[in-house]
Amino acid sequence: MKRTTICSLIGATLITLGSQGTMAFEQSRSVTCIAPSGPGGGWDFTCRSVGRLMAELGLVRGSMQTTNMTGAGGGVAFAHVISKRAEDNALIVAASTATTTRLAQGQFAGMDHDMVQWVGALGADYGVIAVAKDSPYQNLNELMAALQQDPSAVKFAGGSAAGGWDHLKVLMAAKEAEVEGLSRITYLAFAGGAEAITQVVGGHIGAFTGDISEAMGFIESGDLRVLAVLSEERLPAPLDRFPTAREQNIDTVSPNWRGFYVPAGVSEEAYQWWNGSLDKIYASDEWKTIMEQNGLVPFHKSGPAFTDYVRDQVAEIQAISKEVGLIK
Repeated sequence: MKRTTICSLIGATLITLGSQGTMAFEQSRSVTCIAPSGPGGGWDFTCRSVGRLMAELGLVRGSMQTTNMTGAGGGVAFAHVISKRAEDNALIVAASTATTTRLAQGQFAGMDHDMVQWVGALGADYGVIAVAKDSPYQNLNELMAALQQDPSAVKFAGGSAAGGWDHLKVLMAAKEAEVEGLSRITYLAFAGGAEAITQVVGGHIGAFTGDISEAMGFIESGDLRVLAVLSEERLPAPLDRFPTAREQNIDTVSPNWRGFYVPAGVSEEAYQWWNGSLDKIYASDEWKTIMEQNGLVPFHKSGPAFTDYVRDQVAEIQAISKEVGLIK
């Protein structure tokens, strides 16, 4: 009788644990987010914002640690995950269109997008071209007119590596503005958007190319002036005061999704837990407020749908990069 009762209790307990697999995973692990940039950049913003909400919404115990890992436009972090943490269930990595750009151009030597699992995207961040408050350029057309006269007349700073998404934004806009000699446009890569903006605000470099979320603090302080947002139409208030490139007859649009990948070898339980957690964050009022405050627009894909989107985007960016002469 006692043996039967004990066995029944054990069986019931195992069934309960099996049905609450996500809870067991959640309570047994601390989690880490790698931001493949320095503090203050877009990936750092993504990790820290999501990490804070993971704790506030009770999705993890304590807090999610953010680890900054700079290098090669995200390539150092990508290689680290593949080679050293391929089965780490408690690890997530911030990614964006900048990541898929580098993958599309073959910049992560020997690596491709299928070597990790793509979890989800939590919004899109549109590109901006901006200058210091005392810059002589008052709008995008004036800046492009300078490049038409001399493609090396203005130096650009961004948080992605040379040839990356921030660099590509300028080349796409210049191509639309009929600037000749695109390869002569000077682009300087920094560890993150904040560092790039600091160089522009300090008067060392002529213009910033990046995402609006990276620039908001400098814009609000009055140190940085936005010449154009690279969106289909003006962003929602209070960001609707910034003109688009399209309004200035330069038809360039560059959405930069903000999302995550995990190591290829994570368990199915962990992968589903990460998917579900990001879905809950995206649906929360707290995340909607963060998006509004930082210039993000609604954009959400997760699981297989996001994986398909990444695959398609890699193919599209390869085609664009060939068109502007970045790759052969």
